Amino acid sequence: MSASFLEIVELPSGEIVLRRSDEENAEPLVTMSFSQELLDFLQGDQVEVAKAMLDACIEEVGRKTEADAGEYIPENRVLH
Repeated sequence: MSASFLEIVELPSGEIVLRRSDEENAEPLVTMSFSQELLDFLQGDQVEVAKAMLDACIEEVGRKTEADAGEYIPENRVLH
């Protein structure tokens, strides 16, 4: 994934999306929608909940990326 700034936006439809901020009509990277029951319970805090969910996701992706980097074995290595 290219290094660009990301933004969390609540669309007029009520969906919350994570998208690149430098691309006007880019397809969202993540789309979230909450049921009416949950929206009623959250009382307008759905964007904060979405931010927390996305933070956890990004943290987990970072951990996976670090773990995968440690497992890299070059093809031209010499075993003795």
